[in-house]
Amino acid sequence: MKDVIVIGGGPVGLVAAIHAARRGLSVTVLEPRGAPIDKACGEGIMPHGVRELDAIGVRPPGMPIHGIVYADERRSVRAPMRSGPGLGVRRTALHLALTEAARGAGVETLAAASSGVAIHEGRVEVSLGRTGELLRSRYVVAADGLHSPTRRGLGVDRAVGLRHKRFGLVTHARTSEVPTDVEVHWARDGELYVTPVSEDVVGLAVLSEARAPLSAKLPEFPSVLARVDRDSLEDRVLGAGPFRQRSARRVVGGRVLLVGDAAGYVDALTGEGLSLGFAQARLAIDSLVSGRVQGYEKAWRRTVREPTALTGGVLLASRWGPVRSGIVPAAVALPTVFEAIVNRLAGAPAHPSAR
Repeated sequence: MKDVIVIGGGPVGLVAAIHAARRGLSVTVLEPRGAPIDKACGEGIMPHGVRELDAIGVRPPGMPIHGIVYADERRSVRAPMRSGPGLGVRRTALHLALTEAARGAGVETLAAASSGVAIHEGRVEVSLGRTGELLRSRYVVAADGLHSPTRRGLGVDRAVGLRHKRFGLVTHARTSEVPTDVEVHWARDGELYVTPVSEDVVGLAVLSEARAPLSAKLPEFPSVLARVDRDSLEDRVLGAGPFRQRSARRVVGGRVLLVGDAAGYVDALTGEGLSLGFAQARLAIDSLVSGRVQGYEKAWRRTVREPTALTGGVLLASRWGPVRSGIVPAAVALPTVFEAIVNRLAGAPAHPSAR
């Protein structure tokens, strides 16, 4: 019987597995897809997320991010990151680096999906895919994403807050003007995120309530299109959505702990997803090692409280046209406030113990 089974071998699941293995626990990751796993993602990691990766000795190739820019077609404002640089990194490069680190730590990976968990006294049984084969472990860490089957199976799933849907589209392009910041360009009904991922490539990620192809959305951002080589725009466009705010009523169900998007999701607006997930993965394993599993619930809530409130507030404001059109002008008019918000997100969360 293993100490830990991690359901989901994306970045957050792999970080949890690496922490578990390095703390002396036997761990198996269940992931049916082969590495590297690509996904529609803004590809920016906040400074506190970079510190989480540094703590496990993982630094994938990418570009430093020194600030956040909010812009429309008339004006812009920049907030420098005071707690150190973030990292712009291709999702595939991040996944490969974590896969290699997990292998080096002795993590076992099975090319299989979970079809359900059953919690018993002293153990958890995980059913594998269509075969129904059972694996047994002392604990399960579920990192199986926004639409987590494990969360639903535990009966703790709920949709919360704003009920509107958002869609994401991601591609990449070459440019001779790679920024040193993540740029968030605001249009009438969507945002375009420009993230440096190499010395001559940027990621272009559009978030919008309008379900439209990327070719229809990019022209809404002419100042960005003018800076990239349009002929280099990748034909392959990754999509995600519809997104909807989700949360678990609780993130500990007996011997099962939820991390990352499986535990809760607000919106990709502030780019906190991976960084928060990495912190949660560490806290979850801390709680298992300490024998205080229920302490993870409180630690998780402390970790997400402020980022969730800030992201939810910006998202709420962005829904109504008159308020939305004033977001960038307000940030320009109140740069110190904008910088304070960015740096609260960039530097948070603190590192509470799961006790």
